[in-house]
Amino acid sequence: MPLNFEIIGDIIEIEAIAVEGSIRELERLRKVYGFARWRKLKGIGTVRFSDGTTARAELHWYKAHGLGKIEMKIKRIL
Repeated sequence: MPLNFEIIGDIIEIEAIAVEGSIRELERLRKVYGFARWRKLKGIGTVRFSDGTTARAELHWYKAHGLGKIEMKIKRIL
């Protein structure tokens, strides 16, 4: 069951953890979203779950120029 959540406020401590060829999912991303300069990023943010609870979490997502944040997920609750 996927976690339904929304991000509250800004994401901080953003850093790239993979770029282009070092992204394992690159072929799938290009097939689904198109050819672009892909990066995998991580950061810390406050999230609100569908049941109303909030928590700080480490978030991971993909980003490409012109597409914005794609497939954001919670990696761990802090």
